[in-house]
Amino acid sequence: MRLTVLKERDVPDGVNIGLISTVARYALDHGYHVIIEGILHAERYAAMLTELAADHRGATAFYYLDVSFSESLRRHATRPQAAEFGAEDMRGWYRHRDLLGVRGEHLIPETSTLHETTARILGDVFGQYAHDPVTSTPGA
Repeated sequence: MRLTVLKERDVPDGVNIGLISTVARYALDHGYHVIIEGILHAERYAAMLTELAADHRGATAFYYLDVSFSESLRRHATRPQAAEFGAEDMRGWYRHRDLLGVRGEHLIPETSTLHETTARILGDVFGQYAHDPVTSTPGA
């Protein structure tokens, strides 16, 4: 959203932080589930994310994908936009264990498969999906 809508680089006190908060609040206020994901450096985004969580009446969870830089590079190479930026750009963005420090923050290890990660998050937030998020239906 930051690049697409605002054409803004990730900078301290960037206007994208307020935009993310506004869009998330709007969606939550209208009954949607919201996932905010991306490279969200704690020093820039922690205040907005913790305020958003404090103001939200429903379930809120924080997850940190604990992936090494070398694994980040490997995964990036498989993405359709792999040619848009490279290792040097990524080295400037990468922060090892850049945790928010909020209670209940969960670490997802790089060994967790997509299926395991999805099952964990859906199980934590919704409970009923904990068995198999691919084949389970709500209330089943």
